[in-house]
This record gives sequence, structure tokens and C-alpha cells, in this order.
Amino acid sequence: QVQLVESGGGLVQAGGSLRLSCTASGIIFSFNAMGWYRQAPGKQRELVASITSGGSIKYADSVKGRFTISRENAKKSVYLQMNSLKPEDTAVYYCAAGLGVDRFGSWGQGTQVTVSS
Repeated sequence: QVQLVESGGGLVQAGGSLRLSCTASGIIFSFNAMGWYRQAPGKQRELVASITSGGSIKYADSVKGRFTISRENAKKSVYLQMNSLKPEDTAVYYCAAGLGVDRFGSWGQGTQVTVSS
């Protein structure tokens, strides 16, 4: 079955950086679009960044210029480099996979990111 395992979350001060990783199994990784979502307490889950199988990338306006998504097909992994972190970036971050950026159907368990002011 499909399994997505995230890592790299933690506690960081405002202005700091974190790098999230997600490793997939049970899918043909190179065929899949990958995405990072986040959900803060009391808020809806939102798309942070996505990358298609062909490498097209989109970001939420709130993270443009600060976050970078990348993928490494040979390692079946997708990454989210997060710089200049803000307290409002605090959330559980989820990795997602699907055969299109509008068809994410597989999810990781989430990793907590907490940014202190």
C-alpha cells in the first residue's frame, strides 16, 4: 500500500530554517505529483507547495520567496526547505501524493512545525 513518511519537523525560533522530507513507498514516485499541506489549530488544511511529475512548481502566496519544494525521484523523496520562518507558519505539515496536483489522494501522518516568536 501507499506509505508517505515525513520527517524534519521541530521547534525553531522566528527567522530560522527547517527542512522537511517525505519518502514514499508503494507508488511509482516519478509518475506522481507531490505536495506539502499544512493545518494549524482551528484552521483548514491548506496547500503550501506542489510539484508535478514534470517539475512544475506552485506555492501559496504566504510562503513565496521563503519556502522551496524539490523532489528526488531516485530516492522517492520530496523536500520542503523552509527559511525565514514566522510564528504563523506553525502547523502540522503533511506530505501528499497523487496523479495530479488536483488529485492528491495519499497522505502522510504529518510532522509538527512550531515557530516561536
